[in-house]
Amino acid sequence: MNRMKNILVAAGLLVLLSLSSCIPALKLREARKNLPSTYASSTDTADAANVAWHAFFTDPNLRVLIDSALAGNQELNILLQEIATAQAEVRARKGEYLPFMELGGAAGTEKVGEYTRNGAVEHDLHIKEDTKFPEPLPDFMIGARASWELDIWKKLRNAKKAAVLRYLGTVEGKNFMVTHLVAEIANSYYELMALDNQLGILRDNIAIQQDALGIVKLEKQAAKVTELAVRRFEAEVLKNQSKLFDIQQRVVETENRINFLVGRYPQPVMRSTAGFSHLTPDSLTSGMPSQLLAHRPDIRQAELELEAARLDVKAAKANFYPSVRLTAGIGLNAFDASLLMETPASLLYNVAGDLVAPLVNRNAIKAAYIGASARQMQAVFDYEQTVLNAYVEVVNQLNNIQNLRNSYELRKQQVDALSSSITIANNLFRGARADYMEVLLTQRDALESKFELVETQKLRMTAMVNMYQALGGGWR
Repeated sequence: MNRMKNILVAAGLLVLLSLSSCIPALKLREARKNLPSTYASSTDTADAANVAWHAFFTDPNLRVLIDSALAGNQELNILLQEIATAQAEVRARKGEYLPFMELGGAAGTEKVGEYTRNGAVEHDLHIKEDTKFPEPLPDFMIGARASWELDIWKKLRNAKKAAVLRYLGTVEGKNFMVTHLVAEIANSYYELMALDNQLGILRDNIAIQQDALGIVKLEKQAAKVTELAVRRFEAEVLKNQSKLFDIQQRVVETENRINFLVGRYPQPVMRSTAGFSHLTPDSLTSGMPSQLLAHRPDIRQAELELEAARLDVKAAKANFYPSVRLTAGIGLNAFDASLLMETPASLLYNVAGDLVAPLVNRNAIKAAYIGASARQMQAVFDYEQTVLNAYVEVVNQLNNIQNLRNSYELRKQQVDALSSSITIANNLFRGARADYMEVLLTQRDALESKFELVETQKLRMTAMVNMYQALGGGWR
């Protein structure tokens, strides 16, 4: 008899294992993590990403703005709540592979018909043993129940590890957002400084043009020029005075963009404008491309998501295998509450074990496994794309910094040449050796060149900030 039982158990196990063997064969691959050894135009080994943002940005007003934004930015605070949600998911996953235990009590009453199975048995017992059960029959019970799925195939533990990795991924996502926030505030701050400088240049140029307008009016009184010259100079002055209001509006919008990022209502933004043209944005070391894997939060997040996706595949695969669940209960049960403590007569307990393998619903399990595998491949491509994008960003900014440096030097020479040409043009005009249009065009070209010089300086500062962000700096 025992031999027959053993044969039946072995046969059952064999059937369960054979059902678990029909797992779809899917081709997965590892993510490519190889990067070029150096950047095209740089062989630095030191990396500016190691520098904390409060050491990288030396302007005290900018430091205050960044520090305020890290505390008050609403989008960042929303992301912090997402991190808390991911942390709660980790705790939930951890609890799934621990035993579930319940403690409770119950009370009820039951009246069965005498011509039913239970009623006939009770009636028979009354007659034979002269035992009188209460009618209707109460039922009181207190006890504890426990159940535990043995995680033989690590399905639950892999799901918990995947949740941990995704929680860490949300932390890296927060760090990546911090780099964006720091860069956006810095770029807006430098834009604000550039607008202040352009306002100053425009006011100085209007003063020069008003002086030239006075000269032209005197020349008209002396019949050396016509009314046309006066009108042209007046129009130029009015055009630039109108342009003042355009720049002032851009100043207001830029200030309020900074205020929004900081998380406060519109107010003046403290800044130091005087030294903008003397800032040197070129002192950056790019390090080696392999350092991006450790410094860029978006790469670290993509890598964690990739590891989590791999564990999801393992957890989905484990659904094909038999699951083992143990259940147990212990308590006290009686039809009279006063008899509950009459142990061991009122004691009840049960222990059971289940071995279950999927049979009918295997298509759903296959679909879940195929879906998890597809998401894992998607995570592979996402990781590779993130690494490639990071490398391209650094190379672009390295070249941008170099080209802007060269452009700035040439524009500076252009400004010097045109600034001196204004005096020359005015002197020639007074001596009737130059037409008024030459004076007008020289002033216009000088103004445009000064504006372009300020714009180029702003682009240089922006390139420095973007380079710092591309290397993975700003979140420490």
